[in-house]
Amino acid sequence: MLTLTINGQSRDVDVPEDMPLLWVLRDHLNLVGTKYGCGVAQCGVCTVHVGGKPVRSCQLTVGDVGTRAVVTIEGIGATPNGAKVQQAWMEAAVPQCGYCQAGQIMSATALLDTNPQPDDADIDAAMAGNLCRCGTYIRIRRAIKNAAAKSA
Repeated sequence: MLTLTINGQSRDVDVPEDMPLLWVLRDHLNLVGTKYGCGVAQCGVCTVHVGGKPVRSCQLTVGDVGTRAVVTIEGIGATPNGAKVQQAWMEAAVPQCGYCQAGQIMSATALLDTNPQPDDADIDAAMAGNLCRCGTYIRIRRAIKNAAAKSA
């Protein structure tokens, strides 16, 4: 039995320690906002925050989480930057199909957590590991800049 802190709540899970965090979230805790994309940490769809850092949950085992807090797309709106990013996402009408958006929002929030006023190069670097098959990159950049402006 493992105890995890997910979105501010203590959750017990009876799973093998080598199970990817993604499957614990989706299959055992019914937190299905975090999506499966590639399974090899290359697309960013499964991004969550662990200990305040963006990580690919498809490759991080639940045993490696340890005592670090996990925040998923279901909980990111409770954080100041997460709320700003989600609002900016809606205002900019970023999603097209929406499949990648949870990972995009998680990475954008992590960027603003460390750099409240990113320039284009900062945004490119932070978002480089997040793929969008619909090509909404221009709207993603606009939403990040709008969220940052709300912090200024």
